Amino acid sequence: MLNQLTRDHHLARTSKTPGRTLLLNYFDTSLGGRLVDLPGYGYARVAKTQKHVWENHVEEYLANREQLVATVLVMDIRHPFEPFDLMMIEWTQQSRLPMHVLLNKADKLKHGAQQEALRAARRRLSDTQFSAQLFSAQTGLGRDEAIEVLSRWLTPELSRAADRTADEPNA
Repeated sequence: MLNQLTRDHHLARTSKTPGRTLLLNYFDTSLGGRLVDLPGYGYARVAKTQKHVWENHVEEYLANREQLVATVLVMDIRHPFEPFDLMMIEWTQQSRLPMHVLLNKADKLKHGAQQEALRAARRRLSDTQFSAQLFSAQTGLGRDEAIEVLSRWLTPELSRAADRTADEPNA
């Protein structure tokens, strides 16, 4: 996902095997903010003790990171709302942070199935202020929309200026 967003396919090391991100990885952005890749341990085939270590690192980071402005949750569109996803949604909701959900691997589904999965995810998130979109790290589907969301979060002054402009009467 990071490689697709930055169009730099060598930025983040990738693997076909889930659970290869072992540590928190920090990526500076041209907007002055930072993206942090957290270990996603939902599908990782590792010992439960390793999953608990990852869980503790993630919880500690999320609980103590005062600069955190939002979260992006990457879910496999074919297997959405797994226990890890639900934990992240609940934590983000309790923390009153915005969240954007990327339904990744959308390229694996036909258009109709993509749209139904997106509608279902949005219905499931309807009692939150969270947004969701289709995404494919493989093909780039949804890249521009995701960049737009991240840019608003990383440059809040642009967001506030847009809000002020929208509030002003038309000339």
